[in-house]
Amino acid sequence: MQLADLLREHLDIENQDAWENERTPTPVRCFAVRLHSMGLSLREVVGALDWLGVDRSFQAVWNWKEKLAETQSDPPTATPSRVAVDEKQIEVDGEKKWLYAAIDTDSKLVLEVDVYSRRGTDPAAAFLHRLTEKHDVSETEFLVDAGGYLTALARQELSGHLNYTTRNHIEKWFQTVTMRIDRFHSFWRGSQASATRWLRRFRYYYNRQRPNQALDGRTPAQVVLN
Repeated sequence: MQLADLLREHLDIENQDAWENERTPTPVRCFAVRLHSMGLSLREVVGALDWLGVDRSFQAVWNWKEKLAETQSDPPTATPSRVAVDEKQIEVDGEKKWLYAAIDTDSKLVLEVDVYSRRGTDPAAAFLHRLTEKHDVSETEFLVDAGGYLTALARQELSGHLNYTTRNHIEKWFQTVTMRIDRFHSFWRGSQASATRWLRRFRYYYNRQRPNQALDGRTPAQVVLN
């Protein structure tokens, strides 16, 4: 029996409703999207599917990952004691953009990601506001690396201070993201929204599917939910 057949019969998959009326079995589509999240380019994913006896186009795999990204659930609601916040410059269609991220330094859960056209106090304040809508951060200590964040925190009535050591968790996450971006940022042509969807899909993979050595092989979501 081919692996594709095993996937059809035995793999338990979420988000069945997102892919109704698709001719490719949902387990195969989710398997392909997960390969992409783990670091394979879209063309490499097509090659892997072909090796499994599943003949699908580059565009089909692209559509799968975009459709799944739109249905991914947010991270589980958290009440973190300390959160590291930072931004990193990325490139979308030849233009400089800024990826903002926040991570719980204890559970390693990536709480939020978003892409802005510029950096500064206003984008930072907007990003922090998104956090307050999704997580209980009223008692959270925010760890930042620039004075502008302190103003943004004050706008949202949040507390924090400059910290250049405990924030290494978010720096490591940015390094992991950079390795993925280096492989397929060229597909973010003309679409900041597409970049955001991929980053949120990667957040889902990082939080819920990727074992974390610092957590004894558990995922951040498992730590928060248990």
